[in-house]
Formats: sequence, structure tokens, C-alpha cells
Amino acid sequence: MLFGLGTKNANIMVTYSAALLAGCVLLIAIVLYYFTPHKLLSRSVHLSFLVTLALSAELIIDNGGLGSPLSVFLVILGLFSWAIGTWMFGAVLVVGVAITVFANPELRIDVATIGTFITIVMVPLLASLVLWSRQPAPKDEDKDERAYRELATELSQVASKSDVVINAIDDGVVALDRNGNIELINPAAQRLVGWAKQDAMGLNYTLVIKLIDAKDHEAAQAQNPIQQALDTNAQVTSDSFMMETSAGKTFAASVTVSPVGPSGAGVIIVFRDVTKARAEEREQAEFISTASHEMRTPVASIEGYLGLVLNPATATIDDKARDFITKAHASAKHLGNLFQDLLDISKADDGRIQYDPRPIDVSGALDEITQGLALKAQEKNLQLIYEPHAERNLKSSERRLSPIFYINVDPDHFREIVDNLIENAIKYTPSGNVSVNLVGDTEKIQISIVDTGIGIPKEDIPHLFQKFYRIDNSDTREIGGTGLGLYLCRKLTEQMGGTIWVESTYQKGSTFYIEFPRISNEEAARLKEELTTVTPQPLTPDSLIPSGKPTDISPPALPTNPVTPLQVSTVDFPTTSSAQAAAPAVVAPPIQTAPPHEPVFIPQPASIRPNTPLNSIENNPEQYLQPRNQ
Repeated sequence: MLFGLGTKNANIMVTYSAALLAGCVLLIAIVLYYFTPHKLLSRSVHLSFLVTLALSAELIIDNGGLGSPLSVFLVILGLFSWAIGTWMFGAVLVVGVAITVFANPELRIDVATIGTFITIVMVPLLASLVLWSRQPAPKDEDKDERAYRELATELSQVASKSDVVINAIDDGVVALDRNGNIELINPAAQRLVGWAKQDAMGLNYTLVIKLIDAKDHEAAQAQNPIQQALDTNAQVTSDSFMMETSAGKTFAASVTVSPVGPSGAGVIIVFRDVTKARAEEREQAEFISTASHEMRTPVASIEGYLGLVLNPATATIDDKARDFITKAHASAKHLGNLFQDLLDISKADDGRIQYDPRPIDVSGALDEITQGLALKAQEKNLQLIYEPHAERNLKSSERRLSPIFYINVDPDHFREIVDNLIENAIKYTPSGNVSVNLVGDTEKIQISIVDTGIGIPKEDIPHLFQKFYRIDNSDTREIGGTGLGLYLCRKLTEQMGGTIWVESTYQKGSTFYIEFPRISNEEAARLKEELTTVTPQPLTPDSLIPSGKPTDISPPALPTNPVTPLQVSTVDFPTTSSAQAAAPAVVAPPIQTAPPHEPVFIPQPASIRPNTPLNSIENNPEQYLQPRNQ
């Protein structure tokens, strides 16, 4: 084959332009295979097809038109034109018409020319239309490819945004795999624990995140919230630990550990330094405690004086003034209760509240509390029912048996919790009834307080037991409250080892639940016996004289010489009677004392009966000892 302008072979002639087009096709194919980006692949294929089509047209025209053997290239391109794209189909048709025109300058239209055009151009195009229009696979593949590219781009953008957010937040974020090895640590976590990223990556979390308990020891695996989340694949939150840095310093930390991915894939740790917040909370609690303590005394005085004014025996007032003073007395009483609640809460937050556990019969205690609040329910025309002691079962005619359950809790705190919950049920129930029920098994007991009141909105339930939280809507706006009762109930319940929660439907009523660990009857009897058993204390001379300490008094040093009996006479105080006022006062004789070198007993009228000789007290002290209040 010869290349050159005007150079001809017996069958095929190739011009410089055709050779140039062939080089372009080769170059495009190389670029298409090695260097074309994925997103430009479709355009590169279209360009390659067009250049190949132009090369085929050049060769066919130079070698005699559609009758040339090189027309097979046009046939092949026509067969695949619809697969490349609909406008490629049109390009092959236009090129076929152009070849026919250029190869026949005289435009002689005869049967041979029409037959050649139909055979070489139209038949392959129609075949391409039939074949590729009925095979949607390439289009589906293209859509899947495009969807894949879009998803990859979106994920890349999300990952970039996530990295920006994680690196920007002030909370420490650490990602662990299923074995507890660190896979991610953000700058805030590096700053808090004092570990650089390149040093922490791949290490076990126990080397980087060290949690210290209240005893200043490293947290055991069973109490470590991170290990608990890895073992149980459940979210764990704790704010009772200190965290130790790489330099050995510690800070109060709030830790939340959440599982990620499929079960056992790993966890995300989010923690923050709450040292400053804890200090502010302590200062606030101290202020509340001090202020409440100081203000409670004058409020109690105001309440007492208002009570005296309302007492007909001490003051006379008209009805209008009595109405005003009654309201003022109620407000003063409410204010005093508020100060007492604030004091109790500050003690509960600081762990200063006293806890004296004793075994109690839950059924009897609940029955007593319910009877004490029955009057409040009657004032609102409500029915207060204690289910275990109801006369008749609502579902059958059989009488109920009162269950006997014992728990070991502080009786005063238990009464305060149940009192508060029942009073709230009465307060927020306009009509209907309030019922108290008790169930249990061998492990625990459960108390439920059910009302038919206004209910609690779903969005308020998670915050209901927080300090100072009150539901703010049209149903509760006219009902007084401080938002402290339920918070105190939760603190007291948790302190005694119980749990408290609520289930409610708005406008349909609420049910508050309390659970405590149950103790057996034998355990309750043993604890009661321990509480009632008092070890007798030996009687000593010091116990006879509570006030002051006698000198040189000890059992071996008691006097051996006879001591003159000590006589104590009764003194009669004068009255308002003139006859008695004129009578002389009875004066006690002088006290005879023992010699200076002998021990002396100083009699105390509050603890020793009068007219008692001292030697009798020495010989039999228990006979003459009497309580101080007599």
C-alpha cells in the first residue's frame, strides 16, 4: 500500500488526510484506555466513534463510493450506532448520504445506486435500531454506573463534612473497633487526654482513656462504661468518673459510649470536661442551702404569728380580715415547704441526706399513707383506692388477700416519695379516681399510682424528673408547683436502691411506678431483731452526774468514813395569793460536805430524787436514778 497524493493502487488508495484520521483514531484509543477520567468516558467514546466514522467516509469516497470494499466499515459503524447513542445513528445516516453524493457528482439516481445505499447504509441502521432498542441492558448499566458515581460523590462529601464536624466540636470523640483498639481520635480528645493522634492510633483504649473511680483507683472492667458498651452493644452514659491525662492530672468527665454498625462492630466514645460545671453546681447548691436555711426561720415565725391571729382564743378579727390572713397563712406555709424542699434537694445532691434503712411491710405502709390522704381526695370529689385492701375485686366477687412484702428502706423517705406521688395524682386529676396498687415477686416489689387526670405530653416525659422542670401548658398553668417534688422522689428512690419511671397518655391519665428490691420475711425478722436488741451499758459514777465532771471520783476511791446524810428540801414558790405571799419562804439547810481530802458528790435535782442520803446513792445507785424529764 502506497501513501501519497495521487498515488494509486490497483484496488485501494489512501490519502494523507485518511492517514491523519487513522492516527487520530489510534491516539484517541490510547488516551481512552489509559488516561481518560471516569466521568469523561462517555464523551471520549462519542469522539472516537465520530473520528472513526470520518475516517471510514474518507476511505470509501477515495476508493469509489459505496461500491468499494471499504464500505464494510460503514456497515459495522451503522450496526453499533444506536448502541452508542441516538444522535450517532443520525450521524451514520448523514455520512451515508454524503458518500453517495460525493461519489456520484452527476447525481444520477438509478436502481443500482438506490440499492447500494439501502444495503450499505439503511439496512445496518435499521438492524441497529431493532437490536439495541430492544436491549436496555447498556442503558441500565449506564444508569447504574451513574448512580454509583453519584453515590460515591455524595459519600465523599458526607465524609468530608463529618471530618470537619468531628474535628471542630469541643467534645472528645474516640472510635474503637470490636477489640477496643482506637481507630479515630479527634483534636479535642487529643487535647483532653494529652495523647497525639500518631501515638494513640491502634492502641487499646485502656492505655489512652483511663477512668478513675471515687476511691482514686482505676475503674474495674465491670464498672467501666466503655467495656460495658463493648460487651453489651448498648449505649452507656456515666458522669461519676474522673479521667486521667497522660501527664497524670485528672478532671471530672461525662462519658457517653454508643455502639456503631452491626452488633459488635465497635463503639464511639464522646466525653467532656465537666470540672467547671461541677464547681458551679456546688456553689449553687451551697447558696440554695444557706439561703433556704436562713429564710426558713423568719418564714416559720410569720406562719406562727398568723396562726395565732387566726386562733379565736388569742385574737378577735372580722371575717374579711380573717379571709386575708387565712390566704397569707397558706402562702407562708407553702413558702416554708418550698424552703424545706430546697434544703432536702441540696442535701440529696451533696450526699448529706441521712439514710436510716429499716425493714417495713410495704402493704401496711401504703395503706396507712392512702388513708392519710383520703381527705384530700374527698375534697376534690375523687375516689382514692388502695387496690390490695379494696373490699371487692373489680373483676370477680372474691375478696382480695393483702400481700406481705418487706423492703429495707428509710421509712421517712419512703413515706415522702409515696406521699408526693399520690398528692400529685390528686392535684392533676380533675375528676375520676386515683388507685394505688402493689405487686411483687421473689426479687422485687412494684408500686403503681394510677390516675385518670390530665396526663403528660410525650415530649415532656424524658424531662419530668429533672430539677425545676414543670410542664407548661394550659392544663398545668393554673396549678401551683415548684418542679422539685419529682426530682426529690427520684433522688431518694435511687439512694435507696430503687427505680422510678412514668407511663402516660396526654388527656388520658398517668401511671407512676416505683420498684425496690424485696427482702424475705426471715431477713426482715433478723433485721428487726438487730434493731431492737440494745446492749446494756455499765453504770458508772459519771452517769449519775450528767453535767460537770466530779473530781477524784472512781470506784476504788469511794469514802470509807461515814458521811453525814445530805438532806434536800423542797422549795415552794410563792403564788399570787396575798396570804401565801406573806408566808415565809422555806430555806434549805446548809449542805454538809465531807473533809477536803475525800471525794464529793454534787447532787443534781434533775437526775436524783430529793431527800436521798448520799451513802444510799453509793450503795444502790440504780434505785434512785430517774429520768431528767420527770
